[in-house]
Amino acid sequence: MLQRCLDLLAPALLAPALERPGAVVVDCTLGLGGHSEALLTRFPEVRLIGLDRDKEALRLSGERLAPFGDRATLVHAIYADLAEVLDRLGLPTVQGILFDLGVSSMQLDEADRGFAYAQDAPLDMRMDQTTGISAAEVLNTYAPGELVRILRQYGEEKQAKRIVSAIVRERDKEPFSNSARLVELIRDALPQAAKRTGGNPAKRTFQALRIEVNGELSGLERAIPAAVDRIAVGGRIAVLSYHSLEDRLVKQVFTAGATSTAPPGLPVVPEKYQPKLKLLTRGAELPTEEEIAENRRAAPARFRGVERIREGRP
Repeated sequence: MLQRCLDLLAPALLAPALERPGAVVVDCTLGLGGHSEALLTRFPEVRLIGLDRDKEALRLSGERLAPFGDRATLVHAIYADLAEVLDRLGLPTVQGILFDLGVSSMQLDEADRGFAYAQDAPLDMRMDQTTGISAAEVLNTYAPGELVRILRQYGEEKQAKRIVSAIVRERDKEPFSNSARLVELIRDALPQAAKRTGGNPAKRTFQALRIEVNGELSGLERAIPAAVDRIAVGGRIAVLSYHSLEDRLVKQVFTAGATSTAPPGLPVVPEKYQPKLKLLTRGAELPTEEEIAENRRAAPARFRGVERIREGRP
């Protein structure tokens, strides 16, 4: 949905008042730099700030974006630290912000990262391998009740208790270290009916572990309000999410910002109660059949966008 992201951000980055050196767009999920390269190419007067917690992604995207010189500033940071990064760079507001959430294709395709359940690899799953605990540590040390909560909340796994019982039984024999053993355990633990639908039966457990290891939802709870707070009037935010928990959180923040807070019955709504955001998408937009055919990983994508229409804190 790259083209949709560019089209949604275009009015903010090309508006007459902003068409000047100094207009800034932030790619909060830099990855391999595909979105950033497209932004810098389409908007030749715009400066880009790219954030990523993965040092290897920063290295590779730095090579890709090198032709753009000092128009691209890449920062080793998580999107939850958006406000702190902008403060360090002396940017009180920016004109565009893009989030492409979830795990990147690079991380999925590198076997030794442990994100993919289709190939055996160490159970790491850290997007920043310099900090934090691995998925193996979560499996081997968390209390059973906490593992059940994670699988239910982050993976929406209905068979969480059954899977966790098997995990606890097996980790007492030998700690988990690689993905293939976990995938096999999940297959054996689930009833036949649960394995007939929804793709690979390990998908939901792996998603839950990845979200827990990287603190993705807690980071997003900080990042989206920070983005709304730091976007300039006339600026726009575009978000691509890939599962219902992410999309629900984005929807809640955007809807709250686009809703009047005035007490009911006021004949005239004072400015301080008026909405600060305008919704730019009707609900969550879905990828087209053509986009899914070109990239199957786009299938679960949900796209939302807003524009800042008034000063004041959200």
